[in-house]
Amino acid sequence: MTPATGVSPREPVRAWGRVPEELSARIPAEQRGPGRGRDDVRLLVSWGTEVAHRGFRELPELLRAGDLLVVNTSTTLAAAVDGWIGHARVVVHFSTRGDDGRWAVEVRDPDGKGTTRARAGGPAGARVRLPGGVRLVLVEALSAGSGRLWWARVSGGEVPVLLREHGRPIRYAYTERDQPLSVYRTVFALPSADGAGSAEMPSAARPFTAGLVTELVSRGVRFAPVVLHTGVASAEAQEPPYPERFAVPEASARLIEATRAGQGRVIAVGTTAVRAVESAAGADGVVRARAGWTDLVVTPGRGVRVVDGLLTGLHEPEASHLLMLEAVAGRAAIDRGYEEALRRRYLWHEFGDAHLLLSAEERSR
Repeated sequence: MTPATGVSPREPVRAWGRVPEELSARIPAEQRGPGRGRDDVRLLVSWGTEVAHRGFRELPELLRAGDLLVVNTSTTLAAAVDGWIGHARVVVHFSTRGDDGRWAVEVRDPDGKGTTRARAGGPAGARVRLPGGVRLVLVEALSAGSGRLWWARVSGGEVPVLLREHGRPIRYAYTERDQPLSVYRTVFALPSADGAGSAEMPSAARPFTAGLVTELVSRGVRFAPVVLHTGVASAEAQEPPYPERFAVPEASARLIEATRAGQGRVIAVGTTAVRAVESAAGADGVVRARAGWTDLVVTPGRGVRVVDGLLTGLHEPEASHLLMLEAVAGRAAIDRGYEEALRRRYLWHEFGDAHLLLSAEERSR
C-alpha cells in the first residue's frame, strides 16, 4: 500500500499570537547546566482553564494509581543524509517507507550553518546521488498540490543501512548545534526488526527518565506501548500530518479498555500516541489491536473517543496539532494555557517544556 494524503483541517487562528524566537529551546535540558537531566523541564498543567506551573519531576504527584500512560515506542532514525543533484549539494530527509518499497523524501538545500532550507520539489525523474553508491530517483509528489515530499525509488543499497552508516538526526535552524542520535531518542524507544522508525522524535516523551518511570510504576501508574512512526514535518509551513504507520498491540488494547472500565484515566504521551489509539478505536469507541496506516486527523469536530488527557509539548500557533489539543481539552483551555506559557516564558519545540492537559473535573478530585 502507498498511503494517500490525510484530510486538511482548517488553519487555526490563535488569539495569543506569535511565539518569540528566544523561546525556542536551542539545546536539550541536560546540557543547560551541571547536574541537570532530561526531566529538568517545566510542566504547565491545565485543568480546563485553570492553570498550574510545576516541574516535570512532579508528574507522579499529578497522576494516581490506576492511570494509564500510552507511550510511543518508535525509535528515531538518523534520517538526514547528504547527497548531490548534479554538482549541487543537497540534504535528503527520509520520511516514510511505502509498502511498495518506495520512500517518501524531502530534498532540501544546506544553509551553510549545519541546517537546511526549503528547496523546490521535484521534478519527476530527478536523480540524487547518495553515499555508498546509493541512488535515489524522484517519481511523483506525495500529494497533489504539494511539492515538498516526493515518492522516490532507491537503488544500490538498503535505506536502513544507509541511515546507520551515513545519516544524522534531522536538525532545524532554531537548535544551536548538531546532537548525537541518542539525544533524539526517548527512554521508551525500541528498535524495529525491519529498521523502521520515526524521521523525527516523538518528543513528548523526551523528558521521561528511567528513574521517573520507576517512580510512576511504584505508585501504580501503568504504561501501554503503541507504535506510530512519524514522518518529516515542515520547517517552514505547518501542514496536517501525512498518513503514517502505526500499531496498537493486543496487550495495550486490553490495558486501555481495562483502565476505561475502572477508575483510571487514559493519558496519551504525545500527539502520536493520540493518533495511534484513536485510529484503533472502532465506531463503538472500543480499542482493539490494529496495525497499518492511519490518515486520521483529530479535530474538535471529530473529537476523541479514548483519551482522557494528553501530555505534550508546546506547539506553534499555526500547528495543526493544536486542533488535536482542542479536541482533548477545548479551545478555551488551550488559549488560556498558551497565554500563561508565553507570560511565564516556557520553552518551545522538541527540547522544550511540557504541557499536561486534564479535564476541569479532575481538579476537584
